[in-house]
Amino acid sequence: MNTATIVLPPTLNANRRLDRWVRINVDGTITVRSGKVEIGQGIVSAMAQIAAEELDVDYMRIRMMPVDTSVSPDEGSTSGSRSVEEGGSSLRQVCAEVRDAMLQAAALQLQTSLERLAVEDGTIRVRGSDQALTYWQLAPQVNLARDANGQVGPKQSGELAQVGRALPRLDIPGKAIGEQAFIHDIDLPDMLHGRVLRPPSYRAALLSLDDSTARAMPGVVEVVRQQNFIGVIAEREEQAIKAVQMLAKHAVWEETADLPDAEAMPAFLRTQKVEDEVLCDKTAAYQVAQTLVSTYTRPYLAHASIGPSCALAWWHDNQLEVWSHSQAIFPLRAELAKILKMDASTIIVRHAEGAGCYGHNGADDAALDAVLLARAVGGNPVRLQWMREDEFGWEPFGPAMAVKLEAALDANGRVANWQQQIWGNRHLTRPGRHANPGLLAAWHADASLAPPPAIDMPTAMGGGGQRNAVPYYDFPNEHVVNHAVLPTPLRVSTLRALGAHLNVFAIESFMDELATAANIDPVEFRLRHLKDARARAVIEAVAKKVNWQNGSKGDGVRGIGIGFARYKNIGNYVAVIARVFIDDAVRVEHVVASIDCGRIVNPDGVINQAEGGIVQAASWTLKEQVRFDCTRITSRSWEDYPILTFSEVPRIETVLIDRPDEAWLGVGEGMVGPTAAAIGNAIFNAMGIRLYDMPLTRESIIAAMKK
Repeated sequence: MNTATIVLPPTLNANRRLDRWVRINVDGTITVRSGKVEIGQGIVSAMAQIAAEELDVDYMRIRMMPVDTSVSPDEGSTSGSRSVEEGGSSLRQVCAEVRDAMLQAAALQLQTSLERLAVEDGTIRVRGSDQALTYWQLAPQVNLARDANGQVGPKQSGELAQVGRALPRLDIPGKAIGEQAFIHDIDLPDMLHGRVLRPPSYRAALLSLDDSTARAMPGVVEVVRQQNFIGVIAEREEQAIKAVQMLAKHAVWEETADLPDAEAMPAFLRTQKVEDEVLCDKTAAYQVAQTLVSTYTRPYLAHASIGPSCALAWWHDNQLEVWSHSQAIFPLRAELAKILKMDASTIIVRHAEGAGCYGHNGADDAALDAVLLARAVGGNPVRLQWMREDEFGWEPFGPAMAVKLEAALDANGRVANWQQQIWGNRHLTRPGRHANPGLLAAWHADASLAPPPAIDMPTAMGGGGQRNAVPYYDFPNEHVVNHAVLPTPLRVSTLRALGAHLNVFAIESFMDELATAANIDPVEFRLRHLKDARARAVIEAVAKKVNWQNGSKGDGVRGIGIGFARYKNIGNYVAVIARVFIDDAVRVEHVVASIDCGRIVNPDGVINQAEGGIVQAASWTLKEQVRFDCTRITSRSWEDYPILTFSEVPRIETVLIDRPDEAWLGVGEGMVGPTAAAIGNAIFNAMGIRLYDMPLTRESIIAAMKK
């Protein structure tokens, strides 16, 4: 084979050593390390299933290890619904090569050919004889300290025995019985507890602080002050909380009233300095029968993690150990090294699960908080946890956005011209991507440092505000422009699906508006504008599942609506149909989703992710909104920032379209935009009222009725 033509999966190409990924243990287990972290998406189990398949061992033999910068492969961040696509592809190739290495060793020792060997649960047998060896026997003889070469291919779809099956999640039992499952549960010997006193607003400056009373409180070990960074370390957690509350009483701040009017954010975005990007520009001759114009918006959204951000740090033996629930463990290490002016090799960052988040929340910030506090007490590990008001007040938000759409229909009811403009900040301030430090305590501790400007990933990788901005439909004329707004009055960064939430909501709501204007059923209208067979298939599948009736209308309180998208225009295909009931508020009663994510590793895992994405999208679309006045974030509690409750979760059904010969395409993030659009379209179907501004609340319905 000509090795020059072999192309390894990108994250494997960057981490070629096989023993970085897999170790065969003499006790009959197999240790597997991935660079992708578990954040509730079930990736630990999916990776174990992929490894078990390619190694030909029982799934329960696999021991998945948390990401650890000292031993794990560096796969960057866990984001973008790319975990299986990137990490799974790499692990699949690694395990195929490890299996081949075992077979080669067995053939040599048993003095037979590879063709005569068969593997079952790690036991290699010579067909037609009693000769056999196990992986565990061969492990000491097989050197995996070598690079992957791509000369052995993984299994074909017809050979799969474990991938495609609904095997149980490995991480659920421990969580269900209350074992040490989350970072918040870690208890190290001689561990101290920390809390940080944050400024009351973004650009507040500390004028004075009397810390004498706090220092004298029971259990207080140290009070740390470095410019605007103030922290306390105590023997017990409740002592740290009481001490930081005392510090707050004796701190005097000067604040700046420089935030825009929260109620006028769309107008603010459209009047700021921008960087323009033309995302699509197609022209052809056309004739116009009618033209429609609409503008859709969303507010700033919080990650609203159920568990506040937490981290542990321990300085000892000339090194720094950090435990974090960051989605970017290696970039976090690089950021810490940059801020602390340390060699990255002297820092170990280990992943520990947090209690729920997709996107860049306060996890990385909490890591630096813990590091700075632990440095002040030398030798003792410090556990640092944010308070709820810290989480809501200081985490990076998903940016507010506005999308203006204008389209022309021809005499046949087809879209002849599509014009689209997007306004909003860029979406990415994750650590490790900027010259300026991306961690909160760095700016508070050193006034010479400034927060980094938000950036976007390249459009080919999904972008940020431009994610799903270009409709997946086939229009002859199309002009799409992203106006990246440069001023960032609130701290922003990646939130699940990034710009796809509003972009798909806007596109799919507008498609329904156009269908109504053309007097064509919404499902039929979409199919008329789609050539991609896989796109058509998910729409047809979900319509069939609900027995969609052409041209059906709501009754004033109940309605049905559809939304569709291909995530990032390169990922999974999703179609969602929602049924709503409207009385004192909008209630989503039933959601049916159809998803094509290519080859399915675990159908139950796909359903879990689909359901989670639908529930989160419904919460954003119906309820969530960061509130602020001219000086401060004012939504600092669950009362100020309500989310969907258990009693409000809709009944969800999922139709899976498995394509075992196709590439993996991710799952969870693809549900967000179509779900939001389906809800908005269902409201219109029920009441004949179009809502343009999220969240879609009782108040917005009343305002729309008045108009």
